[in-house]
Amino acid sequence: MRFLLDDEQTEFGRTLDRMLSAADTPSAVRAWAAGDHGPGRALHGRLAEAGVFALAVPEAYGGVGPLPVELAVSFVELGRHAVPGPLVETVAAAALFGRLAREGEAAGAKEWLPRLADGRAAVSLAVPGQSPYALDADAADAVFAVTAADELRRCGGHGPVQPSLDPARRLARPHPAGEAVASGLAVRAAAHHAADWAAFATAAQALGTGLALLEQTVAYVRQRTQFGAAIGSFQAVKHRLADTLVGLEFARPLVFGAAVALGSGAASAGAEIAAAKVAAGEAAYAAARTALQLHGAIGYTAELDLSLWIGKARALRSAWGTPAECRARALDIFHE
Repeated sequence: MRFLLDDEQTEFGRTLDRMLSAADTPSAVRAWAAGDHGPGRALHGRLAEAGVFALAVPEAYGGVGPLPVELAVSFVELGRHAVPGPLVETVAAAALFGRLAREGEAAGAKEWLPRLADGRAAVSLAVPGQSPYALDADAADAVFAVTAADELRRCGGHGPVQPSLDPARRLARPHPAGEAVASGLAVRAAAHHAADWAAFATAAQALGTGLALLEQTVAYVRQRTQFGAAIGSFQAVKHRLADTLVGLEFARPLVFGAAVALGSGAASAGAEIAAAKVAAGEAAYAAARTALQLHGAIGYTAELDLSLWIGKARALRSAWGTPAECRARALDIFHE
């Protein structure tokens, strides 16, 4: 399949790129990792004003979506700029409440979807079969959890914040007690639907992270000299960068193909999302390894902004579906 963005979608991505380039996101990431959520929440608000979260919310609840292709464009840019916060989880919660509303459980959708669309709320979400932790529970306006008994609850609190491969991804176990929002088989189906959206958004975010790592590494090898020449002129370095680019460009159509499948409600959407997730996650991880090797010893320093993307690539590789889980799910389509 040959997939090309139209002019409007391309310009939307460029607009987000310009906005985030001017926002000094590395400073916001470092503040977030230190527990200062102010700059990150300000970014969340600006993204909401640009319409990013409205893309996941149905028009009936104040959104313009669901529009998976435009959402993929957005999350590629969020990954390229390492924007912190429960971005994927907010989109997943929007998908969950939207699905519940279609199943006749509209109370949560009426309360939360307009707030997610316009940026008044950033939320975190935990569902069975994924990590037991909720991302950035200490910064979210609400934490929702789906229990093994098919009950959706708004959690009353969370446990201690745990470290992550990415210091800006703050993890905590949500407390099981809290307000019951919905229950029954509709919750189970909505949780699976939300997990698909989360894996899809994570794949797009990983793709953007890998692209940023490649861009920063190419810029570095052009100005770093050894033996009187830029190291980017060395054949071994060119080959390593070319391999990294091929991996990312292979993942790109899978991510946007998954967006098309998700938007059309295709039966293959789950498998296509899994294929996109494993391809983008592995490509970003390979880009991180390349960046670390070609930057040499300086690549190991936390003071270098590059470290923010390296940590994120490692964490996104397993978030909302490990490589092994995604490979198994992607292969399921060939056994049906």
